[in-house]
Amino acid sequence: MQGTKAINPFLLIWAVYTLLLGIAVVNTDQLDLHLTMHQFTSPWSDGFFRHFTHLADGLVPTGLALSLLLFKDLRSFLMMALSCGLSAIVVQVLKHYFDHDRPFMYKAELGDMHWVEGIELHHHLSFPSGHATAAFSMCYAMAVLIDRRNWSLILALLASVLAYSRVYLSQHFTEDILFGAALGTSTAAVVHWWLYRSPLKDRPWLQRRLFS
Repeated sequence: MQGTKAINPFLLIWAVYTLLLGIAVVNTDQLDLHLTMHQFTSPWSDGFFRHFTHLADGLVPTGLALSLLLFKDLRSFLMMALSCGLSAIVVQVLKHYFDHDRPFMYKAELGDMHWVEGIELHHHLSFPSGHATAAFSMCYAMAVLIDRRNWSLILALLASVLAYSRVYLSQHFTEDILFGAALGTSTAAVVHWWLYRSPLKDRPWLQRRLFS
């Protein structure tokens, strides 16, 4: 199966990321953890994360999926489109079901914590993080398609930093990105199995190219 071995570094980084964040979430008060995550800030990192976070906007995986449809095959398009699209739908359902407040609603309790200037801070629908979900589903899909261990590692680190950017920018709490990472990874893993290992994998139409 394409990406089976190459995806292992990605899954390892995600597992370590999940373990570390999970321990922090379980053992630390939500607001205390948010303050801790803002111990190290600078004008440079403010500017970096303000722009870097947009790599996990919905337009990026959409553009990647369309490029794959145009220049590769239908299987590659579906790997990206279904991984990101299905996880995005689940995110929206969960956001409206839980409707958790975002860090900005606790600004008074967070005291003199550093807030990044120049961004619009949202107030509600915090859990789970859509950007963290998109980062991990998109990067997992790319790791499968590139199918190289070193790229799998790089993409996992990229997804991890993209997810962290949402906490740095105070758009989400740590548990929001923790669950988003798990949702994005698990959705992409199911799509990966369905397209590359299930009985569907041998269907000729998956190999079709828009321009042959």
